[in-house]
Amino acid sequence: MSRGFSFVSGERRPVEVLVFGMDPAHVDEFLRVDHEVWTLGEALLDGHDRIPFLAKEVWLDDSRPGEVTLVFVWESMEQWDAVGRPDIQQRLQAEFDARFPHPVRLVRALHEESAMGIHRVSRFERTQDHT
Repeated sequence: MSRGFSFVSGERRPVEVLVFGMDPAHVDEFLRVDHEVWTLGEALLDGHDRIPFLAKEVWLDDSRPGEVTLVFVWESMEQWDAVGRPDIQQRLQAEFDARFPHPVRLVRALHEESAMGIHRVSRFERTQDHT
């Protein structure tokens, strides 16, 4: 019996964590453009038969206005590497820069700080709403 949740263990899914900083007045615009350019651009790449990542989450911290944390769970390092090709990244970055003219800085890339060692090993999720 599921009891409205699922538990998966034994995974080894690579995780990418990016923290960006910007003027708090531009966060909503950043979120919209990031989704339209980066999320959909990487998810719907020509030549790929499926979305290369399993999830992308966006986190905001009310105690740090203007800070946006993006968390990707990739299907595999091979999928992440395929999306990370310089020609793809340069094209998406140019489109993002053209559509988001405000200053934004990369504050941290936690996955790089750990030599790409962050990975998801399990997940516990609610599967149905109990209201």
